[in-house]
Amino acid sequence: MSSPTFSTQPEPQRSGLLTALVAGALIALVAANIYLYVQIDHLKTDVAKSQEKLLTEVSNLRDTSSVAATAHARRIEQLKQDLETAQTAARNAASQVKAEAQANVDRVAKELAAEQKKGQALVRSEISNVKQAADQAVTATNAKVAEVSTDVGAVRSQATATQEELQKTIATLKSARGDLDVQSGLIATNAGELAALKRLGERNIFEFKLGKTKTPQRVGDIMLMLKKTDPKKNKFSVDVTADDKLTEKKDRNINEPLQFYTAKARQPYELVVNTVGKDQIVGYLATPKEQVARQ
Repeated sequence: MSSPTFSTQPEPQRSGLLTALVAGALIALVAANIYLYVQIDHLKTDVAKSQEKLLTEVSNLRDTSSVAATAHARRIEQLKQDLETAQTAARNAASQVKAEAQANVDRVAKELAAEQKKGQALVRSEISNVKQAADQAVTATNAKVAEVSTDVGAVRSQATATQEELQKTIATLKSARGDLDVQSGLIATNAGELAALKRLGERNIFEFKLGKTKTPQRVGDIMLMLKKTDPKKNKFSVDVTADDKLTEKKDRNINEPLQFYTAKARQPYELVVNTVGKDQIVGYLATPKEQVARQ
């Protein structure tokens, strides 16, 4: 049995994979921008609602102030008329009557001054309430802006970190010739590389943990049956059943692409085992995305 041979020639699919990587990164950035746009749109909506609420409160306060001011104006007008009446009576009354009338004049004058002072205090109170409501609305809006700005920074940082991590992981993926002497696609040798391979989305990935059993186990659209393992040498033997045809893969190595064809695709299926244990293997099955029957 020959050991896996890694091609030293430039990989024809490498540029396509890098293009897919760049496209994936661009999609992630577009998704991040869409998320930012949605957040800013929500912020605009919240600001509009706050402004509408503030305008409603101001309108209500104005209506209340208007009613109160009208009532006070009427009261003041009545008091002025009473004052004029009292003054007229005082001028026409005798001395004793004048004294009583003057006292009445003083009383009415005091009531008038008190009502005027009360009206001024009410106006100042309403102005203070309106100012306080406006300050609260501005504070809430500024807090929302700060929150969205923080989210924007976090999303941008996460998108950049994700892109850099994906580029580093993809750079570690390698291609090798399979046991059918066909150049394989990129293969993964650990969980991190397998996750990156899935994100590339170029092939269907089916992970498996296969134990030694008496009957074959289904993985994707094929059947696998573990025959033997040698953990010390990282070797194993497995039977592959596809299209009702049995193929024996004897004494294979870990991370070696085991290739076989099916009637569903022109490209070969690839079986990669990453871990060999006692009576158990762990790996994945990679199948072509395009399921086109071979001629």
